[in-house]
Amino acid sequence: MSTISWFEIPASDIDRAQKFYESILDMQMTNLDNTNLKMRVFPVEDMMQDVTGAIVQHQDFYHPSSSHGSLVYLNANPDVQLVLDRVEAAGGSILVPKTQISEQYGYMAVFMDTEGNRVALHSV
Repeated sequence: MSTISWFEIPASDIDRAQKFYESILDMQMTNLDNTNLKMRVFPVEDMMQDVTGAIVQHQDFYHPSSSHGSLVYLNANPDVQLVLDRVEAAGGSILVPKTQISEQYGYMAVFMDTEGNRVALHSV
């Protein structure tokens, strides 16, 4: 059982954010917009068993931040560098390049997305 069950990444422009994440992670997100909240969910095989999250836009509740709040680590297997290589072309910037955590725990990196959030990557 994973400690994390869900995460949300704030967006000020949900369509731009969706394009960015689909581009760097080479996947398609699901639109779960409702009347009060815009939400695009990261793909997952089993929503009840696996960890996933969403980019979310709500004027009063979510605010992108480059220095505050939670730091989400997205799965970048098999290699963090493959994802980092797409970040700048998609409109983001690299804050921390691929860095080894340890032989046992693999690698990490941190980038700034198109919404101004700092987001991390992890691979083994």
